[in-house]
Amino acid sequence: MDKLSLCKFGEGECYGVKELNLLLKLSNMLSNKEVNLDDVIKLLCEHLHAERIILTVLNRESSNIFIEGSYGITEDDKKNAIYQVGEGIIGKVIKSGETILVPRIEDSKDFLNLTHAPTSINSIEVSFICTPIRYKAEIIGTLSFHKAYLRNISFNEDARLLKIVASMIGRTIRRRQEYAEEMEQLLNENRQLKGELRNRIMPDYIKGNSGKMNEVFNLIDSVAATEATVLIRGESGVGKELIADAIHYNSPRKNKAFIKVNCAALPESLIESELFGHEKGAFTGASAQRIGRFEAADGGTIFLDEFGEIPAAIQVKLLRVLQEREIERLGSTKPIKVDVRIICATNRNLEDLIAKGEFREDLYYRINVFPIYVPALRERINDIPVLADFFIDKFNKRLGKNIKRITAMAIDTLMVYHWPGNIRELENCIERACILSNDNVIRTTNLPPTLQTAVTSETEQNGTLEIILGKLEKQIIMDTLITCKGNMAKAADQLGITERMMGIRIKKYEIDPKRFKTKMINENDRI
Repeated sequence: MDKLSLCKFGEGECYGVKELNLLLKLSNMLSNKEVNLDDVIKLLCEHLHAERIILTVLNRESSNIFIEGSYGITEDDKKNAIYQVGEGIIGKVIKSGETILVPRIEDSKDFLNLTHAPTSINSIEVSFICTPIRYKAEIIGTLSFHKAYLRNISFNEDARLLKIVASMIGRTIRRRQEYAEEMEQLLNENRQLKGELRNRIMPDYIKGNSGKMNEVFNLIDSVAATEATVLIRGESGVGKELIADAIHYNSPRKNKAFIKVNCAALPESLIESELFGHEKGAFTGASAQRIGRFEAADGGTIFLDEFGEIPAAIQVKLLRVLQEREIERLGSTKPIKVDVRIICATNRNLEDLIAKGEFREDLYYRINVFPIYVPALRERINDIPVLADFFIDKFNKRLGKNIKRITAMAIDTLMVYHWPGNIRELENCIERACILSNDNVIRTTNLPPTLQTAVTSETEQNGTLEIILGKLEKQIIMDTLITCKGNMAKAADQLGITERMMGIRIKKYEIDPKRFKTKMINENDRI
């Protein structure tokens, strides 16, 4: 009679008692809806003396199998290990519904080892057992473990316990499965709605999928249907005018007039007449009555670009327009009511202008009802590939080109540049590249020299920073000596250093000033 049959229930290290105690603990843990599956798995792992345990859940929408709980696996491996139905041991168990035993994982072609499990531990071979998790006859996941087995130990008891725990955990896994599928559905719906929002706002002009641009799209969507005054802020070249277009053309006034005024482009002597109009004879040359931009925008929207450049005298009259929605033509005392929505844009720091007394604080608060900040291109660098494709398509049509792609290295070059000119500068770069491309591909060599790095142009310096700076300093000194015909005093003065400092550097870099003086004489002789 073997040892197992002689084991008396409840005495010593009885396997049956240990197993029952484990199942009781697991049952109590699983009865809690907020159970941490990693705690359940850890307890099971300790009982089995296993190296690692993996609990996976099948997503029925995508057919992907994800690790929901684990023990002995890094977080990165847990996130990156995604199995497919029918592929690998876990995928085959999901498909067949049968428990699979792999005595030696290093000999198995089906064992994918996406979690980087060791194939042996202390020269002992590692085995793998995987069993399906069911809920009402439906396979919803797997439970598996890795263990180093001695040859004289049977797998049967561990496999049996694994099946029991898998049946106990089914209801909990079903809840996790439904939650994961619901979250994925919500994420897909969210992405779809954001895409529809972008297409509804300005499908042909505003491009971007970054988080910051999605915030801008949400703000546009929120304010467009209202009558609120909008202040669009951002650096030059970020597309503030396009944001104004989007607000107007998604508003109830979209079929009415949309008047754009560049305040910085109007002469100070004419800006009042341009904005508010004038009566005949109001000033020299006013031979006829003329309506201003505000009257022309009546019923619609007026966009005041470069708003921070408006002279102080005009700011007072604009304040009245914002408060009373009425204007007075130049040379008239009769107020005219206007129904107009005002959108302003500026790249100036209005708060600094207020502090300097160059901008009225009361006007600032009138226009700053609904501010929208448009991020600079360097703040939404991940949008560059999308923008580059858009501009390539645009210039293909305009220039009659057939540019098919832009190389990965060229994209990398675009993405490491700081873009002081923002989207306007990117557009110019792509136009230049389209013109220069002779093989329907945009490469780094087609980009402006200011964008090309030392790596992309194969001109990188070798050595430490001290060596590189030393080479540069030596070259500058030599160039200056050539210019000064070898005159050390003059060269030192031009470089802004003392003659003593110049002498030290001449000695350090072993430069002979006389050589440059002679060179210049010889060159003059040859002329």
